[in-house]
Amino acid sequence: MEHVPALDEDLKKTLGPATAKVLAEQLGLHTALDLLHHYPRKYAERGELTALTELADQIDEHVTVVAQVADARILTFNGGRGKRLEVTITDGNGRLQLVFFGAGVHKPHKELLPGTRAMFAGKVGMFNRKLQLSHPAYEPLGADASDQDAATAFAGRLIPIYPACAKLESWKIAKCVDAVLPSARETVDPLPPALREGRGLVPLTEALLKIHRPATKADVEDARQRLKWDEAFVLQVALARRRRADSQLPAVPRRPVPGGLLDAFDAKLPFTLTEGQQTVSKEIFDDLATDHPMHRLLQGEVGSGKTMVALRAMLAVVDCGGQAAMLAPTEVLAQQHHRSITEMMGELAEGGMLGGSDQGTKVVLLTGSMGMPARRKALLDLVTGEAGIVIGTHALIEDKVQFHDLGLVVVDEQHRFGVEQRDALRSKGKQPPHLLVMTATPIPRTVAMTVFGDLETSVLDQLPAGRSPIATHVVPAKDKPHFLARAWERVREEVGKGHQAYVVCPRIGDEEAADPKKKSAEADGDKRPPLAVLEIADELRGGPLAGLSVEVLHGRMDPADKDDVMRRFAAGEVKVLVATTVIEVGVNVPNSTVMVIMDADRFGVSQLHQLRGRVGRGSAPGLCLLVSEMHEASPARARLAAVAATLDGFELSRIDLEQRREGDVLGQAQSGVRSSLRMLAVIDDEEVIAQAREEATRVVADDPELERLPGLKLALDALLDTEREQYLEKG
Repeated sequence: MEHVPALDEDLKKTLGPATAKVLAEQLGLHTALDLLHHYPRKYAERGELTALTELADQIDEHVTVVAQVADARILTFNGGRGKRLEVTITDGNGRLQLVFFGAGVHKPHKELLPGTRAMFAGKVGMFNRKLQLSHPAYEPLGADASDQDAATAFAGRLIPIYPACAKLESWKIAKCVDAVLPSARETVDPLPPALREGRGLVPLTEALLKIHRPATKADVEDARQRLKWDEAFVLQVALARRRRADSQLPAVPRRPVPGGLLDAFDAKLPFTLTEGQQTVSKEIFDDLATDHPMHRLLQGEVGSGKTMVALRAMLAVVDCGGQAAMLAPTEVLAQQHHRSITEMMGELAEGGMLGGSDQGTKVVLLTGSMGMPARRKALLDLVTGEAGIVIGTHALIEDKVQFHDLGLVVVDEQHRFGVEQRDALRSKGKQPPHLLVMTATPIPRTVAMTVFGDLETSVLDQLPAGRSPIATHVVPAKDKPHFLARAWERVREEVGKGHQAYVVCPRIGDEEAADPKKKSAEADGDKRPPLAVLEIADELRGGPLAGLSVEVLHGRMDPADKDDVMRRFAAGEVKVLVATTVIEVGVNVPNSTVMVIMDADRFGVSQLHQLRGRVGRGSAPGLCLLVSEMHEASPARARLAAVAATLDGFELSRIDLEQRREGDVLGQAQSGVRSSLRMLAVIDDEEVIAQAREEATRVVADDPELERLPGLKLALDALLDTEREQYLEKG
């Protein structure tokens, strides 16, 4: 009787130690179940040849192609001492050269005769301006009589092409899958039977057999639909359980007090809140009034007034005796928030101080670089409850920081904080505080449901009255250098009108002092290093912007120097600020009207949108110039054109997501964990995710511990190992 590997059996037993080692190290596959979930990335048909014309975009990548040998010849060199076999293969549209050297020429010379069809795998290289595969591995596809059985075996079949690596080609992975495929019969189905039948999905065992060994394209489609549902549903159940667990936690209800700090603040506002701000504020106040912690994500377009909404929530909490903490990802941003909040509150931010309001409270700043006396004072104000509002960086999380009664935590730019930091701050309350997470990066609805699925979502998509439109243009510096000269003239014109400008660069420029190897490696490569803040600032001072006050701002400056530059820029003394993306979020200088982004193609779509939001914050219109040396037909220029064409952050975030690998969006790039989404595409499968969320919420409400669904519980445990837990909460 055949050996059926157990699903959790180490692949060494089934495949031998050498193969198992490669699968584990190169592809992260350790058990039979892992291998069953290593799905083919595409399928080649025996009757259809893979397009060789697509390989120009895949230089230095490992590829698998199905093609036919057109000709093969042995050439000699070094006076006949060296031999080289050149084989030309074709798929009817394109041609590709294969090369074999030395003793390695004899076997392929016998086997790769003209007319032979085979699968070839190797790394795409370029030699003499021609694409080639050097020493590719190959597997003939029943070209001669001895292979007749093999030919019959997959006549009319689809050939699975697996994600592979240099040490293990696709067809070898296919043979490994064959060895564990019988164990697919042992898999426990995570989907409740009623859900599966109601949605017309095939059983899991059938889906696994069909995805790996499909007889038809319809088999592949059946399997994909089913496996997408597994991924979406298990993930949404995990999130639904987290939402439920959060809703069971106790919290102190914080209801706004009439005639308190919030009313006094609202009364002195020189403008009316937008309809969106009022709606979102109501959602937040309703959450704050409940006896379990609020968990809300506030998404807002750049400049939509999120800080105002967050501040009003903080004031409501202070009104009923609690404290509010705002956590910012950088010192520059923490200082900026502290400045803008104390300005907005005026004498209400000077509680207990001379000239302060009777209704006021103290607003303190706490960052890692503060001097000891100021730090000690801030810590004392927090523990006594004197300070109702604290704004800080991760310094707020340290053990020494104690609160009198922490009622609300506001996290700005959530994607920069790990779950440990979020929880460490939340644990400082006597009971779990309410949580408001803010992001200015617009997130498509499906990503919000997937990445922030444990949070309720509010969206601010209306700009406050008085905000000006921002015109965005691409400046092709290489093709049209006079456009760049004109860009600097525009900066001078804006400064001449009394306004200010940002110039953003991707690099600081003092890296080579720290790592001389890096600079020489970049200089040796074809690509020049990215433009740097320090170099560009010098060029501008001595050239197109001579005579204007040009200062720099970047992350490696001393915190006191950074704060000094930002203060002088905010006060209008500095006319042009040359900076890295340290100014990307939260920096608010309404007098800035123009931004020039150098090497704009080096930034992502969402990041460019964020940066652009720093201008046009006052009554004068904003101008954003995207400088690039990339060719007009390049994908990078297409990205920049998309940013120039729309100010809709949600539209841009879709474009961004379509252009980036899904894993990056889901936080995988940073953690190095393989994404649990192998089949589900967050943008394309919007409907599946939305339906899975509904089903998951229903299932968890009915059976919170999943006692009646052992298969689902197993799948959930597999997803929620430690690394997945971090992935889910990373955001």
